[in-house]
Formats: sequence, C-alpha cells, structure tokens
Amino acid sequence: MKFRWDNRYLHWGVTAFLVVAASLLFYYGIFHMKTLIVGIKTFIGIMAPIIYGIALAYVLSSIVDFFEKKIIFPLLKKRSIKLEKRGKRVVRWVCVLLTLTLFAVVIYALIMMILPQLIRSIMSIISSFPYYVSVVEKWLNSIMDRGWDLNADTIDMLNKYSTEAQNYLSNNILPQMQEMLKNISAGVFDVFTFLKNLLIGAIVSLYVLADKEIFVAKSKMVVYALFSPKWANTIIHAMRFTHKTFGGFISGKLLDSAIIGVLCYIGTTILDMPYAILISVIVGVTNIIPFFGPYLGAVPCFLLILLVDPVKSLYFALFILVLQQFDGNILGPKILGDSTGLSSFMVIVSIMIGGGLFGIPGMIVGVPVCAVIYATVWKLISHSLHNKEMPEHTEEYYNIDCLDPESGEPLPMPKESESTGKLQEQRNAANPNGIFMKLWNRFLKLLFALCRIIRDKSVELWQKIKNKRGGGK
Repeated sequence: MKFRWDNRYLHWGVTAFLVVAASLLFYYGIFHMKTLIVGIKTFIGIMAPIIYGIALAYVLSSIVDFFEKKIIFPLLKKRSIKLEKRGKRVVRWVCVLLTLTLFAVVIYALIMMILPQLIRSIMSIISSFPYYVSVVEKWLNSIMDRGWDLNADTIDMLNKYSTEAQNYLSNNILPQMQEMLKNISAGVFDVFTFLKNLLIGAIVSLYVLADKEIFVAKSKMVVYALFSPKWANTIIHAMRFTHKTFGGFISGKLLDSAIIGVLCYIGTTILDMPYAILISVIVGVTNIIPFFGPYLGAVPCFLLILLVDPVKSLYFALFILVLQQFDGNILGPKILGDSTGLSSFMVIVSIMIGGGLFGIPGMIVGVPVCAVIYATVWKLISHSLHNKEMPEHTEEYYNIDCLDPESGEPLPMPKESESTGKLQEQRNAANPNGIFMKLWNRFLKLLFALCRIIRDKSVELWQKIKNKRGGGK
C-alpha cells in the first residue's frame, strides 16, 4: 500500500499530537516556571556567541550595504567593469572585512580616548574624597558655632544610634565582605566571558554578513513551505516592518546618543566643568535609554559636580536641561522621525515592562518591541473594522454617540432638547441596550402591577377572615 502524506487520518494524528504536546508544555510552563526559566537562561548562555554575532551583523549590515552599493559598485560601473558571481563574492568579503575593521578601530579609538580620562576622573574623585569629608565637617561645625545647641537627650540619642551603627557594621557588614568579594570576582569572570563571547560573535558575524541574502532567502522558503501563500505573505510583511522599526530605532538612537555625548563634552569644556569626559560618557550612554535615560545620566553627574563646586552644578543642571530639550524637540525627531508611532504613555509602559523583565537591555529594546506589537494589534483591528464596513480612523470616533448597525455611519451625540424623532429612533435601533431597557421597564411595570393585585387580594382575604372571626364571637 502506498503511503500518502495528504491522508486525512495522518493530519488528524499530527494535529492531536501537537495539541497534546502544547498542553504538556503549557502545564510545565505554569507549574514549573522556575525550572523553565533556568533552562531558557542556560540555553541563551550557550547560544550567546551566536546571538552576539547575529546582533552585530544586524547593526553593521547597513554599513556593508553602504560600502558595497554606494562606493565600490558605482566605481566599478564608471570603469565599465562587470563582475561575475565570484567577483561579487570577493567584493562582499572586502566590504565585510572593511566594515569590521572600521568598527574595531572606532571602538579602540573611543576606549583609548575615554579610558584614560575615566581613570583620571575616578582617581581624582578618590583623592579628593577626604577634602569632601572635610567640607562637610566644616559645614557641620559652622552650624554648631551659630548656636545650634544640643541638649542632653539629643546627645544620648546620637550616642545610642552611633553604637548601634558600629554593632551593625561589625556584626552584619563585615561578615558579608567575603560574599561581596565573591560577587566581585564573579563579575570580573562575567566580563571576561562577555569579551570571549563577543570575540566569537565577531567571527560569526563575518559569515552572517557574507551570506545575509542566502539566510533571508532560505527563511522565506521555510515560511512559504510551512504556511499558505496568504499567511506567508503576511508574516514576511510583518517581519519587514519589524526590521524597519528595529533598524531605524536602534541605528538612529545610537547616532543621536553619540551626538549628544559630543555636544555635552563641548558644552562642559566651555563651561569649565570638572570631569568633562566622564560626564559626557555617562550622559551619552544613558541617552540610549528612551525617556528615562537623560534623567538617569544627569542626576549622578549633577552630584559629582556638586561635590566640587555647587555653583557649577547649577550651571550644569541648566545646560543639561537645554541640551535635552534640543534633543527631544529638534535632534531626536530629525534623526528618528516617527519610527515607533507610540504615544508617550506607551513609551513609558514599554520601558517599565522591558526594564522589569530584562533590565537595561529591556529598557532599550522595549520601545521597538512594543511598537511592533502595537502596530500588529491595530492592523488586525483595522482589518476587522474594514471587513465590517465601519470607520477605520480614530478621528471619526470623536464625539459620536454610536454607529448605525446597518450603514456603519457614526451618529452624533444627542442634544439636550432632543427627545423624539428619527435620529432618536436610529439610536435606539443602533443601541441594543436601549431596546433592552425598554423591555426591562415593561417587565418591571408588569411585575409591579402583579404585586399590586396580589396585595389587594391579600387585603380582601384578610378582611374576610377578620369579619368571619368577628361574626363568630
């Protein structure tokens, strides 16, 4: 007997197997969530070099296309040089190696420019720490000299809390120093692990960038093999929209943050701020985080300058306020445009959820992920409204009472003087609750009438019983 893959019993069996497997996975995910999370983290740790390589290739893909399509191919075309398949392959590898070399040179230059300044700033803070303590001590002494007398109860309270603080330090903090050292050593080990994964990821990105069209084509083949053409086209269009949203947001945000960091360095240098390099790096890096990033970077920088010069800290606060207004209203919209399409409320929600689930990376990636989900949901809603022949634009739902169930046209809000008429009848017909309320009112009237009849009959019956009893006496 010839085996047929399109047999309906085989389809039923595969469907039943998938349903049972999905049910078991759902049960395991609900009641063994911790084990599942540990397994996912272990898998991600194993796949970390591959993930880093794909992410790096995704970020550098636009640079490879720039070298290939804007520089090399136009030069070859001007010289009337036609390339075969092998020649195009060589050009691609040259562009990939040139891109990774440029990326490594930029990272090395940034580290060599920033790292010495960071070390110098941190050493300056450490060496100046006794000076900060002496300033605070002088300030406290000046307050005492101005006549702030401490009574005996206050002195006893201070002595008591100082003794408790010493006991807490000796009994709780010191025993935990060993655990803190373990955590520090684990953090150093994590840094070396990250660098190792990043190095392997850079090698992986070479092959991903060299064959990116092949990977995309094979992915399309898989989608068309698994789904119907209609659903496959929908998935491919959705992935294209996701790529546009992610690519535009990530590359634009990186460029925007780099410009803000440079402008911050120029401004702090002109204003003669201390730790200009350190402050500019903090402001530029934290600016990658949407909405909350500028505040996360400005607060520690303000405190650093406050320890050195309180007046300059006020100047810095005004400068960073102007800089962030320039970024939010001029620079950011010019670079990013409306790449996400999210309102401010949705941006805050996406950052909070992403940060709560995945930390700092979640805060950065949460906005484009939420933008993709938001656009997908509203596309489905618009499709459903279109099938029902109802308005699809938000503006058409402002200040309306309801939609006509037959034509789908919006009906305006009723006026106070409007009581009856054709418009009211249309609203009653369009609003099922109006018909329901009419039926409910009629039912209540019938029920009240029945209650009155029962009451009257009960009173008559009671009067008869009383009369009979009176006649008997």
